[in-house]
Amino acid sequence: MAFTLREGNPDDLETLWRIDQVCFSGAIAYSRQELRFFMRRRGAFTMVAVQDAADTAQETGDAHKIGGFIIAQAGAMGHIITIDVVASARRSGLGSQLLLAAEDRLRHSGSLAVNLETAVDNQGALLFYKRHGYEVMEAIPGYYADGADAFLLRKELKAA
Repeated sequence: MAFTLREGNPDDLETLWRIDQVCFSGAIAYSRQELRFFMRRRGAFTMVAVQDAADTAQETGDAHKIGGFIIAQAGAMGHIITIDVVASARRSGLGSQLLLAAEDRLRHSGSLAVNLETAVDNQGALLFYKRHGYEVMEAIPGYYADGADAFLLRKELKAA
């Protein structure tokens, strides 16, 4: 499967919200209002991965299938708000493609490092982020709505 990244837009909100609901449990998934807030926040950007038309046409006849997305916030300390990849696109390199593109954009906007949070029991995510150079900085007790803990992870962004 091949994906092309494009800028997210307000028309994507409903699809991205549905993907987020499937990718994360109720306590971690964002509400529509939260997702809209993060997408519109000053300094934030959304990158959407759209399955290439030739691949999509063979599978579904749909020329615009979204395989995942990432929302990030630029600043001296960048922040990955969420990264979501649909189940059928996992282990295809799409998560890495989204993360690396967001890091590059953060770096070019002046971010010196990037933070993100993930549930302490999400071993797959922890391995993924560590593979990409993130380090656990601290545990955040009760971070999620259901009281679950999270790890704060950070990666220094080297100059381009």
